[in-house]
Amino acid sequence: MSRDARWTSLLDLLAAEGRLDVEEAAAALNVSAATIRRDLDQLAEQQMLIRTRGGAVAHGVSYELPLRYRTARHTEQKQRIAAAVAAMVGAGEVVGLTGGTTTTEVARALALRGDLTGAAGRHPALTVVTNALNIAGELVIRPQIKLVVTGGVARPQSYELTGPLAAGVLHEITLDLAVLGIDGIDPDEGVYAHHEDEASTNRLLAQRARRVVVATDSSKIGRRAFARICATGAVHTLVTDGGAPPAALARFADAGVEVVTV
Repeated sequence: MSRDARWTSLLDLLAAEGRLDVEEAAAALNVSAATIRRDLDQLAEQQMLIRTRGGAVAHGVSYELPLRYRTARHTEQKQRIAAAVAAMVGAGEVVGLTGGTTTTEVARALALRGDLTGAAGRHPALTVVTNALNIAGELVIRPQIKLVVTGGVARPQSYELTGPLAAGVLHEITLDLAVLGIDGIDPDEGVYAHHEDEASTNRLLAQRARRVVVATDSSKIGRRAFARICATGAVHTLVTDGGAPPAALARFADAGVEVVTV
């Protein structure tokens, strides 16, 4: 197992359990305890965990994996969700994309939609507004897409731009559709992100849109994180995979949210 693969597995275990024991992690990954100790020391140097005697614990109450370590999680589900969201976008529309692994897949699905290339003589065929640097990097080479990137301060955890500079751009535009990548959504409490600055920027993106779509795999259903993006009532459509609990989805439907499962 490569170092990057070990680190991803260790961070996944830490996100799930909140703590790691060296011996247990070594057994789970089938490597030596010395290797796990070295990995934990290096991850602690990058401030991705807190080293303890015999293991490690997560930072804070609500743990956030860096985006580069989340890309391989629930990949198949996220790609199906992304295809369904991309199909909701019409030619010539203006779409807002927040950061996140699922919204990154949405951006890729939009870029591959052949019917948007020069659709009906429109130029651009689509306008994408994003505060995510990684999404901007993927879409900037697509000639059929007009790309608008907010300003702001970049967060290395998520590649998202946040703060007053991002808000300044978003206050000046309108969107047909906003697609939110999230860290949790609860039918009673609303939509959540781990970081308050991201939540604030994503809230404004949603406020500037005629339609708000939450795109998330089923692991986020029924969960809350530190900072609320918006109330459930602000969401028009929830797109998730078939692993979501039916009872939770029924509660979203009762709250007036269109639920799409893929």
